[in-house]
Amino acid sequence: MSPALTAARLSLSLRRARGLCAARRMELESSAMENGAGPRGDERPPAAGDYTVAEGRATIVFPSANEVFYNPVQEFNRDLTCAVITEFARTQLGAKGIQIEVPGEKDLQKVVVDLPEQEEEKVDPKEDESLAVGEPPRTAAVAVGEICEEGLRVLEGLAASGLRSIRFAREVPGLRSVVANDASARAVELIRDNVKFNGVAHLVEPSHADARMLMYRHLKASERFDVIDLDPYGSPALFLDAAVQAVSEGGLLCITCTDMAVLAGNSGETCYSKYGAMALKSRACHEMALRIVLHSLDLHANRYQRFVVPLLSVSADFYVRVFVRVCSGQAKVKASARVKFSAACGPPVTPECEHCGQRHQLGGPMWAEPIHDLDFVSRVLEAVSANPSRFRTSQRIQGMLSVITEELPDVPLYYTLDQLSSTIHCNTPRLLQLRSALLHAGFRVSLSHACKNAVKTDAPASALWDIMRCWEKECPVKRDRLSESSPAFRILSVEPRLQANFTIREDANPSSRQRGLKRFQANPEANWGPRPRARPGGKAASRDAEERRRLMQNKRKEPEDPAQRAARLKAFPCKRFKEGTCQRGDQCCYSHSLAAPADAALAENAETLSQTCPGPGAAAGPGVD
Repeated sequence: MSPALTAARLSLSLRRARGLCAARRMELESSAMENGAGPRGDERPPAAGDYTVAEGRATIVFPSANEVFYNPVQEFNRDLTCAVITEFARTQLGAKGIQIEVPGEKDLQKVVVDLPEQEEEKVDPKEDESLAVGEPPRTAAVAVGEICEEGLRVLEGLAASGLRSIRFAREVPGLRSVVANDASARAVELIRDNVKFNGVAHLVEPSHADARMLMYRHLKASERFDVIDLDPYGSPALFLDAAVQAVSEGGLLCITCTDMAVLAGNSGETCYSKYGAMALKSRACHEMALRIVLHSLDLHANRYQRFVVPLLSVSADFYVRVFVRVCSGQAKVKASARVKFSAACGPPVTPECEHCGQRHQLGGPMWAEPIHDLDFVSRVLEAVSANPSRFRTSQRIQGMLSVITEELPDVPLYYTLDQLSSTIHCNTPRLLQLRSALLHAGFRVSLSHACKNAVKTDAPASALWDIMRCWEKECPVKRDRLSESSPAFRILSVEPRLQANFTIREDANPSSRQRGLKRFQANPEANWGPRPRARPGGKAASRDAEERRRLMQNKRKEPEDPAQRAARLKAFPCKRFKEGTCQRGDQCCYSHSLAAPADAALAENAETLSQTCPGPGAAAGPGVD
């Protein structure tokens, strides 16, 4: 087939797609104008008592009461989601010959599409005589705010104020529709007002329904959503079964989990009931949380002959966020049990650790494959770096994604510097020193975006402890103070087989660290974290809760001076001395004087406190409060 014929056929197909997008947009914008949803700026101003929040290209009107949930901390979450969905739309629509236009991007990605053979026969090369031989094929372009008939159908299941959905409509090109759903009638009313206020009624459709029931009504292949975003208050476990069914083939799931206390091991039983895995309390708990969520998603998808492909998994602030594609395939589903996790066929390890002598703890099952698609992450990073003015949190996105691209993809979990040094009670080595020692020994090593002091390496535990033994020889520990049953004593009692070299290597300092990127952001203000759940009554109820929290603070007294404490306790008589059973003599923390207390209140306090007086054989000291 000649180049001219190919170019002509592609040009004709794309011209038709462009015409469909433009016609559909004009039709819906006209309808929106008739319904009172004109362009931004014609709507009524905010009512008295309301206040507005500007984020990205959206402006949201909030009631003065806290009846609808909004957390400004999640701006990074929303910015990152817009960046990820934009790149996902670029990939999906590029395969159809549709090019997206992002405000601020200078060089648009070139997209070349191969037409099916049956479409090639329908194209006449004379239809586009203006296209010269050898000229690159033209593509249809879709800008932000335009409706694309072949674009993405997006669902935000828990929309609250509708801020995220409105930002999608105003910042992400290549969308067909956005459904902003919430179970709260007050929230849906606010969504409608904000949709009109931002002039995106042609794209955003408010919905009042239970998110699960809404997704269950879209199980038919032709009605599924291309992108489903779930950002609940707490755990998303209730929505995962519906989400993996309602997303289209190869579609994108964006899931947030804010129940980090559960996922980080504070309540293993609760984690098992919600996610089907036991979480362990460890320094690597944040990456373990990501892997537990990915395993739970994959397990839900496997029930319907589907599986997940992680694109990006991040741990930030007080939550974890995963972006996964959901695909179908019986062979891949069967491979899940062999590749991602498997049932134990016997004790995989001895009952006790061969290095420290402590008992092993069993956690999981969890996802053991890579948690990022590094090619996809690199494209998102490139787009954000080329257009930094698009998001207010661009610097943090660039820093976090840069660290992610440097992570070892095939090494689950990580160690931390303070964990290694505190185990053997020695000084903490510098990060570059430990990384250099691992590189000199022939192992790979990287950082982790989930923890500032993380050391992710393919070195076995024996080699890592050998390096720490060598470090202890340079900064000796007082061995006589170590208990023979302590992990430090058992580890240090073995001579290292590997001689560590702590000379700093140039490649030990990662690129993101050399460039001074904002990799681990400090909290910019006080109380930076999760906000209270929106409740009826609004800020009045929230003020009452804040007042209760304020009154309950600082209930514990400041540490008391030992001399003052001893003098205070000596004011109370010793009950055991009166009974003739106190054998501490002058070392007793209470008075052995026969004088009676000055008043009844003092006598009552003396009787209460004397019950905790140490008995025979106890160590000398001031007693117990």
